[in-house]
Amino acid sequence: MMNKLLIIGASGHGKVIADIAKQSGEWGEILFLDDKTEQLKVLGYPVVGKVKDTWKYIDECAFVVGVGANLTRQSLHEELASKGATLTSVVHPHAIIGDDVSIGMGSVIMAGVVINSGTRLGKGCIINSSSSLDHDNTLGDFVHVSPGSHIAGTVDIGDNTWIGVGCTVSNNVRITGSCQVGAGAVVVKDITESGTYVGVPARRVNL
Repeated sequence: MMNKLLIIGASGHGKVIADIAKQSGEWGEILFLDDKTEQLKVLGYPVVGKVKDTWKYIDECAFVVGVGANLTRQSLHEELASKGATLTSVVHPHAIIGDDVSIGMGSVIMAGVVINSGTRLGKGCIINSSSSLDHDNTLGDFVHVSPGSHIAGTVDIGDNTWIGVGCTVSNNVRITGSCQVGAGAVVVKDITESGTYVGVPARRVNL
């Protein structure tokens, strides 16, 4: 098993992943690639190059994309996969993961998260701090559930949907792909059209 973790992106989300990786105790080395930072180290971990330098590390590192934006994360994840990179998930040791839970490759599960039995996560998902997914949920690829959000049981969330900070999604609800659900919104019925939804109850708005 590879014991080097290479995080693509050294900004806020990437730093949190590095901290999770450290606390998990699973990685001997933690490295970054980043196109913007001028720093040689972030949180004490080396920035070893730009994203274009991925090929240098394909054979020696496992990779995870440390970018919060869903479409950017998807693009980088798929580029890595096409090059034969080993993609890994990173799970905080203080997350509670139930039985029969499936976590897609490249997903990140943060501190204080609860994922209950029978839930399925696609590739490249982010389940952010102190959020919860109850039983038998299905999340598509590259979904981001923001901090403090709570998803009840038997919920289906489509690819590339973003659930904002402190949202609540009622049980047995389906949310289609490529939606943005604003902070604090409460979703009580199916969302069948992509777009931005805000409020209590959540309603579609034109931005």
